[in-house]
Amino acid sequence: MNRKTFLATPIAIRIANTMALTTALTMALGLLAAAPVLAQTKWDLPSGYGVNTFQVQNLQWFADEVDKATAGKLKITLHPGASLFKANEIKRAVQTGQTPIGEFILSGAANENPLFGIDSIPFLATTYPEAKKLNDASLPALAKLLAGQGMKLLYTVPWPGQSLYSKKPVATLGDLKGTKMRAYNPATTRIAELIGAQPVTIQLAELPQALATGGVDNFLTSSASGVDSKLHEQVKHFYDVSAWLPRNAVVVSLKAYDALDAGTQAAVLKAAAAAGERGWKVSQQKDDEYLKELVVRGMVVDRSSPRLKGELKAIGERMTGEWLKQAGADGQAIVDAYRK
Repeated sequence: MNRKTFLATPIAIRIANTMALTTALTMALGLLAAAPVLAQTKWDLPSGYGVNTFQVQNLQWFADEVDKATAGKLKITLHPGASLFKANEIKRAVQTGQTPIGEFILSGAANENPLFGIDSIPFLATTYPEAKKLNDASLPALAKLLAGQGMKLLYTVPWPGQSLYSKKPVATLGDLKGTKMRAYNPATTRIAELIGAQPVTIQLAELPQALATGGVDNFLTSSASGVDSKLHEQVKHFYDVSAWLPRNAVVVSLKAYDALDAGTQAAVLKAAAAAGERGWKVSQQKDDEYLKELVVRGMVVDRSSPRLKGELKAIGERMTGEWLKQAGADGQAIVDAYRK
């Protein structure tokens, strides 16, 4: 309606038209106000490992992928370096709802249930193909176990093989008798006991300080930890025994996961599957790079160590038998499936 026509229209009609327009605008604004605002869900993701480790970098990649896939609807904030919870507290924190999601090393929970320690049995699986086969054989049981504790298993990623670091040269395991050996799970505690060393429970983030103060003489950990934690600054001897490849697991509270809509859940699972696949590849790629870096940093790297490997293998056979007694039928089924 142009201005001339509007002025020629009777006043009552003009008022009615104006009121109708006002009502329509009011209703439209009301509908906009009532429309749901896109809610953003925020998750804190604690890790006990440093920001420069490939595990934490992979966690950040996962968080970024979820952010992109959900258009910011689910925001995951990473807290590395035990800055939110200590490494050995993270699983419990997710389980009790203190944090919705977290990363922990599976074997660290082996005291709760021996199934968590399947990948830390010495010389059961010592290569990446073997570790992947053991992973595939054990995941269904681990997922069921975690679900019973109120958590959903999203993905796992292995560290490179656990090898021996020592302040002094080691020719046989007898050289470690009476020394202080770092332990971070029941398996490393048991190894220390079997070789006559004193197990000292220390998380990775605290290891450099323990070495500096004489709290530890030797330990089993990966080439990655040696580089990332600058362990080469205080330990000069590395024996590439690759006793086992421990896995980190990323888990989410079932309560937090179930609160997501179906589309967001699907995005989380897709990103988790990709992060798991990516992490396994990066771990294997990094292992050789880390070993070369240790040499550059002045460590004496022994990649053969036939006697040490033989002695550790004998310990591994004993520990496999001990583990199977503890794990029962479920553990036997996993080992049987792995060995097929």
